[in-house]
Amino acid sequence: MAVKKFRMKTHKATAKRFRLTGSGKLVRTKGGKSHLRRRTSARTKALFSEMIPVKGKGFIKRIRRLAPYMHKYRANPSTHTAK
Repeated sequence: MAVKKFRMKTHKATAKRFRLTGSGKLVRTKGGKSHLRRRTSARTKALFSEMIPVKGKGFIKRIRRLAPYMHKYRANPSTHTAK
């Protein structure tokens, strides 16, 4: 009798907000990019596009638990080949 292995479900909102770099660091984007940006300086708006490394062991542990297969997709999920 074979034991069935269960695959964990990925929390899609987490998978969309976080990425893994090539070296394995977890990075996130900045918030506040959607609206109310007219009075914001061009420099500040440019800084919004940066990816920031996630700090805190608890946060990293929680994100890895919510998106267990994130390591397969690396930085850009659209470039991985579908089987």
